Amino acid sequence: MKTFASLITTAAALLALSAPAKAAPDLELWRLDCGTVQVKDMSIFSDTFAYAGEHGTLTDSCYVIRHDSDYLLWDTGLPAALVGQKPDLSQPLAVALDADIPSQLAKIGIKPEQIATIGISHNHFDHLGQAATFPRAKLMIGAADWETFKKKPLPFGVDATLVKHWLDGKGKVDPVSGDRDVFGDGSVMMLAMPGHTEGETALLVKLLQKGPILLSGDVVHFEKQIDNRGVPGFNADRAETLASMERLTKIADGLKATLVIQHDPSHVSRLPAFPASAK
Repeated sequence: MKTFASLITTAAALLALSAPAKAAPDLELWRLDCGTVQVKDMSIFSDTFAYAGEHGTLTDSCYVIRHDSDYLLWDTGLPAALVGQKPDLSQPLAVALDADIPSQLAKIGIKPEQIATIGISHNHFDHLGQAATFPRAKLMIGAADWETFKKKPLPFGVDATLVKHWLDGKGKVDPVSGDRDVFGDGSVMMLAMPGHTEGETALLVKLLQKGPILLSGDVVHFEKQIDNRGVPGFNADRAETLASMERLTKIADGLKATLVIQHDPSHVSRLPAFPASAK
């Protein structure tokens, strides 16, 4: 004879099975142009003297994800003050920006105040440049990277003035430790990928039609780094960088996801050109 407890367990299981399935969220993703970086000597991206004598141009891409009626902005690119300025080609990294994020959002009918959350892959200036444009948004960033804004001196590539609004307590901050289910339904995941910085993250977006999209942050800057395990000398931790590269590629392979290396022009073109979107 079944015990009362087992009957309750069975009844609960049957109720769960008979309950209507929760509808999948309506997801949509746009790729924004958030600048370009002309690199005089690509060897800065390798601590094993690879890429010597090579030069190239990297993209600085940002992404808007619509989750039903909520909007997440992933990375905020170069500072808007660069719009219209000519890149200084005498510099090792010559940056340029053609249009700011709000002007691009306007073309797809999104107002800046509709961006409820800014997800930041890591704490470098070329991923945080326009964060202050969205003061109402909650800032999600790796907990270890958030702590670096308080260090003196600041680490390479970090400009704490770009997040002063949140450092001063005027905006909500969500320091992310480990992996994070952004909307609580598994559709958008921040994934811990330390190495480039202490709190580096990537973003997994499970689109219904196109399938999973894996946005790299700066786990790698271009595809060749995956092939030869190229680690920049300015990365925070070499071993963690290599481990995160392996995790990134294994996730992409396992889920048959489209890997988009955010700084690689050949990769960002794997997504529709703005203002078209992926669903």
